[in-house]
Amino acid sequence: MTVRTEPAQHAGMRASNLALVLGEVARTSPVSRAQVAARTGLTKSSVSGLVSDLISAGLIQESAPAATERGRPATALNLAPGGVAGLGLEVNVDYLAAVVTDLTGMPRYHHVVRRDNRGREVDEVVADLIDLARTAARSATSQGLPLSGACVAVPGLTVEGAVVRTPNLGWARVDLAGAVGEGTGLEVDVENEANLAALGEMWFGGHEHDGAPLRDFVHVSGEIGIGGGIVIGGEVFRGAHAGAGELGHVVVAPDGPRCGCGGHGCLERMAGQQEILARAQVETMAGLTRACEAGDQAALDAVAGAGRHLGVALASVITLLDPTAIVLGGAFATLAPWLTKATAASISHHTGAVEPPRLLVSGLGSDAAVRGAAGTVVRRVIADPAAHLARQAARATG
Repeated sequence: MTVRTEPAQHAGMRASNLALVLGEVARTSPVSRAQVAARTGLTKSSVSGLVSDLISAGLIQESAPAATERGRPATALNLAPGGVAGLGLEVNVDYLAAVVTDLTGMPRYHHVVRRDNRGREVDEVVADLIDLARTAARSATSQGLPLSGACVAVPGLTVEGAVVRTPNLGWARVDLAGAVGEGTGLEVDVENEANLAALGEMWFGGHEHDGAPLRDFVHVSGEIGIGGGIVIGGEVFRGAHAGAGELGHVVVAPDGPRCGCGGHGCLERMAGQQEILARAQVETMAGLTRACEAGDQAALDAVAGAGRHLGVALASVITLLDPTAIVLGGAFATLAPWLTKATAASISHHTGAVEPPRLLVSGLGSDAAVRGAAGTVVRRVIADPAAHLARQAARATG
């Protein structure tokens, strides 16, 4: 038993140390080998060997000397922008999207196809998504970026790569990971778009609290449907059955119109993109933005009304979760100049919070979910580089 378990223990320790070193480079680069050793507690010789392996794998690169307190400058270590990439895909009600992100988090390919996917056959939408993924993969290949995998954002409940239900698309029990994986040859995950949008905002949104990246907040995805991504301590809270964050189906007007979920007066029916457009008597978000900029009263009233209903829902969220911030994304980010005043006033009216959370506007907008999807793939490599090295070795041998 001892003879068989020792190699496994050694491999496990090496995997852990690789992740420790790569994670430190990801957090603090540019950084020297000596600084990595000091911050991780590993010996300098161990760090040197691990760094060599990570450089050989294309995950780390050496650059100009890093500043040191004394002595000669040491060679700096950075994440390698050409080492590995992640493919993010998104299926939404009125568009499909793809983003390729390199290991540093930089988008290297981005394309959005505007199309109403409601009422379309699932197979047709999936076929279009696979075509989009293949085009993105070709772009990655042309840039010398090997794809580690893909993640698909969908506006609904997902479990283990399958779409359980998407109310606004009418999907149920769809093996989306299997279909996209078969069509692209990639390892594929599937996740709720609101959760991925929250992760995208945390990783790439640039918001800070007390000088550190924002780690306790609620991201509100305002599209035709409305979703909430809850981040606590830097991790997405999914709930016992992966259904947490269904902000669009919080009741804000008990006597309001019937919702597709079967309830009445849900936030989605009172403040969803489609409802705002109908009340403003315009057909597109671009038209709504132009109308608001021109001072059209019907448009302004429609947006302010949506903002008030959004504030009612967020007041309950704030009372329950006490987040540091609320981040408005998607259509709500686009409409922020005319929406946030009404939302903030509604929050203040409906909550007794002494210090309400900051109301922030996403700089990623509708790209947050697909950016989060791509980021999930590369973050997985950073968290477990040994698995990436094992896959490289398997491909090389066969």
